Amino acid sequence: MEQIKLTEYSHGAGCGCKISPMLLDEILKSTVLQPHYPQLLVGNEFKDDAAAYDLGDGTSVLSTTDFFMPIVDDPFTFGRIAATNALSDIYAMGGRPLMAIAIFGWPIDKLSADVAREVIEGGRAVCKESGIPLAGGHSIDSPEPIFGLAVTGIVQNENLMQNSGAVEDCYIFLTKPIGIGILTTAQKQKKIEEGDIAVAIEAMVTLNKIGASLSTLESVVTMTDVTGFGLLGHLSEVCEASNISATVWFERVPLLPNVEKYRTLGCIAGGTRKNFMSYGHKISEMSQQQREILCDAQTSGGLLVFVKKDGVEEFYEATRQAGLKLEPIGETVAKSEHLVKVL
Repeated sequence: MEQIKLTEYSHGAGCGCKISPMLLDEILKSTVLQPHYPQLLVGNEFKDDAAAYDLGDGTSVLSTTDFFMPIVDDPFTFGRIAATNALSDIYAMGGRPLMAIAIFGWPIDKLSADVAREVIEGGRAVCKESGIPLAGGHSIDSPEPIFGLAVTGIVQNENLMQNSGAVEDCYIFLTKPIGIGILTTAQKQKKIEEGDIAVAIEAMVTLNKIGASLSTLESVVTMTDVTGFGLLGHLSEVCEASNISATVWFERVPLLPNVEKYRTLGCIAGGTRKNFMSYGHKISEMSQQQREILCDAQTSGGLLVFVKKDGVEEFYEATRQAGLKLEPIGETVAKSEHLVKVL
């Protein structure tokens, strides 16, 4: 197959393609009174990762979708990243996936069917890793390549993780380092070193499976995944929904290798700037460095996990068994002037 570069066929990359939080709020505003569905435990009121519908037997079905344009050039890797990112929403809600169907747009006049097949195969490989079938999907002829999944999952109601579930006096943990937007922008600008982008790709294709087991811990009160709105955007959503505030200890936030080097070279994703314009007024004063890293648009990022301080030992034990060595990046506090204070 000829060597192609998928990123040359799209105007955006990964979750950086997302509509800005501010504009999305405008789009989702409704002047029509919405009907009430008692079985719908989680809808879009608090910007949760997936919808949850109560089956009446102590479990809920989870439903989510996520798709975007290429963030890497290799088609198989693009498929893997997009699928991993979509499945993350189920794990962030504390559930496990049951099946997925593909969402696929392809510029058939520009890219061959062989390249398209590689993208689908990448998605299929990740679904297999999750233990679920890629059971079908829908495709269109589109000007730019698009791939993602609609995923159905299931969760015990008592383990359902919601943005509104956070409380004061919790530690905040992050299961993957950040900096994806900076590194992938460096790749687009042809400034990246091969080893650095390889580490970023490895992070993006790592499933957030641990969310399903963390949700069973009594000390874990909620989770969300960190994607296109950046760490501060998704943290702000939880704080807003839970009517609390949070403090982030900037020096403790884990970063991918050489993020600071590429940041100083000007490798800042457009989505990062849109993020700050959308929610920067809710955050305490930050330096340029803090702003460009904490608002960095992530693709297939890790889980933000909120853990009661008096139960943190069981969390440490669970994450150690999963091969993770985590330290808190912040804490939740009573609601104050800012949703998030960066120290």
